[in-house]
Amino acid sequence: MAFRLLSQGRIHAVVCRRSFHMGRAVRAEKKLTPLTSEKLGNIKRSERFKKIDQADLDYFRSVLTETNVLHDIETDPAKSSLTQYNLDFFNLHRGASSLCLLPTKTEQVSQILKYCNEKGLAVVPQGGNTGVSGGQNPVFDEIIVNMSKMNRIRSFDDLSGIAVVDGGVVLEALDGYLADFGYTVPLDLGAKGSCQLGGNISTNAGGLRLMRFGSLHGNVLGLEVVLPDGTIIDNLSTLRKDNTGYDLKQIFIGAEGTLGLVTGVSLLTPRRPTSVNVGLVALETFEDVQKAFLMAKEDLSEILSAFEFWDHDSVGVVRKKMMPEAAFPIESKTKFYALFETQGSRLDHDQEKLDGYLSRLMEAGVASDGVIAQDAKQMNSLWSWREKIPEAITRSGTAMTYDVAMEVPLLYKMVEDCKKHYGDRGLLDTVYTNVLGFGHVGDGNLHIMANIQGFDYKTQKDMDEFVYSWAMKHKGSITAEHGVGIAKVAYMHRIKSEPQLRLMRMIKDTLDPNGIMNPYKVVPEKQQ
Repeated sequence: MAFRLLSQGRIHAVVCRRSFHMGRAVRAEKKLTPLTSEKLGNIKRSERFKKIDQADLDYFRSVLTETNVLHDIETDPAKSSLTQYNLDFFNLHRGASSLCLLPTKTEQVSQILKYCNEKGLAVVPQGGNTGVSGGQNPVFDEIIVNMSKMNRIRSFDDLSGIAVVDGGVVLEALDGYLADFGYTVPLDLGAKGSCQLGGNISTNAGGLRLMRFGSLHGNVLGLEVVLPDGTIIDNLSTLRKDNTGYDLKQIFIGAEGTLGLVTGVSLLTPRRPTSVNVGLVALETFEDVQKAFLMAKEDLSEILSAFEFWDHDSVGVVRKKMMPEAAFPIESKTKFYALFETQGSRLDHDQEKLDGYLSRLMEAGVASDGVIAQDAKQMNSLWSWREKIPEAITRSGTAMTYDVAMEVPLLYKMVEDCKKHYGDRGLLDTVYTNVLGFGHVGDGNLHIMANIQGFDYKTQKDMDEFVYSWAMKHKGSITAEHGVGIAKVAYMHRIKSEPQLRLMRMIKDTLDPNGIMNPYKVVPEKQQ
């Protein structure tokens, strides 16, 4: 059979956006997860941190306007105005902060951190609150410093493609701004409508096109960071080459706000492609997924921008919870689906490469069916089946979500072994109502997700132990792009050597000797 061009009739009438906004409507309908401090009985609030008093509130109100100091001592999360800041999107982590500060400029951040450092007040930096590891939420009553009002685009050079922006700029907003100049951001996430660049940098987010543009370690040219003592490190370099001493910005990329707060970013942006193609193929085995990916690298080479896969169970969850009236673009039911995207500058050149790739897929018997989008709306519709999986899971019960990395041939073996592990114990389809897998084939990043009923923390920890132990046994990583946060800090002793942890503690103790920045996370306490 030949690949089909999608006709308008095969696309659902309501075309989904390529990004989603992390709203609160979903969790308003559900019971909230217990406090993180209650679930993590082995972590106690540090006595070195002071509790907020009236003098502290008076000071913060002298630095910020009244509307940017949100104070609420209401303990009932259904009534508290701070629940949206205390709770993560996946309803897995919840803090008990009574204070959220919203600075509008770097000098205010400096004054806030300097005061907190002197008074011993713990701080949690927060961006768009889209992380899955709890790194952006309080564990106890830490002060939340939310960056959503630091959202200025400071400058853009349309010759070099370098943008200098505030840390609170929403990824989609920056991409929209760059579009007018013919550029795009080198990072694309399903949550781009809510996530902020400073948070992306703090978790070293990878996203959907890492295989094309690389990680933020290479695309970030400079940072403006406020250290815990209030010192402003202005390192907003716009140079592609600067080899003078230590590359200090790299310390803060992926540090999850434990060393300082990112307030400004100098980012290298690529030209926006003029030729984009998106296709979806049906595959019978994960071996076929790998073959299709290898052939894509061979045939599409420099224009291949994304290669994503998901299993059939993922389709069912999205259809049931997000798009009940939508027809899946491929009629044949197979175990796996892969979405590929090309980005180039010459339509005829790209189409020739694409035709050759698709012909090879069919002749080799790798793909059993497939469709090609004809326009932007159809591209968005194809992408929506992949990008809506996480949100669909949150609507299906308590969402267990994992972000791991390993060699590509092992990606789906983890999912299969997980299903067997719980199936043999009689827990699959009962306690764990589903287990599904999807992710980025191009960089070996698997998102394995499951639903459980209720908030049984022992059940959650059981799956944590299986997933993280499996990843470590197979020489993988327990976090690929969402960070360690509070969810994985207990496993750091097992995945990092003591010399590595000692070096991390040395850096932390040097930059944050009072430990006020995002405590209890990323770097574990030294074992006695």
